[in-house]
Amino acid sequence: MFGYSKQAYYKHQQCKARQLSARHAALASVRHIRYALPRIGTRKLYHMLQEDFDRYHLNIGRDKLFSILRAEGLLVPKKRRYTKTTNSKHWMRKYANLVKTTAVYRPEQVWVADITYIATREGFQFLHLVTDAYSKKIMGYRLSTGMSAADTADALEMAIKARTYPDQSLIHHSDRGLQYCSELYTSILRNNQIQISMTEQSDPYENAIAERVNGILKEEFGLGDCFDDVHQLQAQLQQSIQLYNHLRPHLSNHMLTPEQMHRQQKMPIKQYKKAQVKTVLPALT
Repeated sequence: MFGYSKQAYYKHQQCKARQLSARHAALASVRHIRYALPRIGTRKLYHMLQEDFDRYHLNIGRDKLFSILRAEGLLVPKKRRYTKTTNSKHWMRKYANLVKTTAVYRPEQVWVADITYIATREGFQFLHLVTDAYSKKIMGYRLSTGMSAADTADALEMAIKARTYPDQSLIHHSDRGLQYCSELYTSILRNNQIQISMTEQSDPYENAIAERVNGILKEEFGLGDCFDDVHQLQAQLQQSIQLYNHLRPHLSNHMLTPEQMHRQQKMPIKQYKKAQVKTVLPALT
């Protein structure tokens, strides 16, 4: 009556049942990963779920996974926030930018450092980070109530102790904040034969990797929320850095985790350049 045979009808029903089963299986796998990484993006989810899809013979591509998550309201919205924590108007010596002409090709060739704030009901806490520019691994960190050079130096000392390749040359890159220009901080760098590099302008692109890591911790690991107290924040921070280093894949790491990328020295990192804006000059008359 409708122009379809019985065979076509039942085949269509079986196909719908398989699609529904694949959808439920995909959602179950997504929720399992999102339990540890609540705000991880869909591209990284697709990479992490490849083994599950192959094991259960699920024919789900990246675009299909986007469609499933969009229909279920599980896509992660982006949060845009930027707060300046750098005080570069001081009398201490500032250093040249060594990394703008340096091609990063191995771990512990360049470290980037930055400070960001985290809100609690008891007041703001400040997170001091040192990250490897090649592997994106967080090498050292310190959570403190202030932005003193001593707190920033604690993060650096942790990073130095965690080095995997201590015999190779290393550049430390940061903004021109007074913590990084202080004698306490620069003396630790010099004593460990680490070259000093700093941004030259207030453009965040000059320290883009450090800014990006701050954003990942706040957007994907919930550190952008307001915590009840410091103890709750400290517990979540330790767990977040552990998951970030050992579980979360990076696009620029060819979908390896920071720890996996840090253990090898052969794979090139993916480069993402800021789009250049063309300026049209008016004709001279």
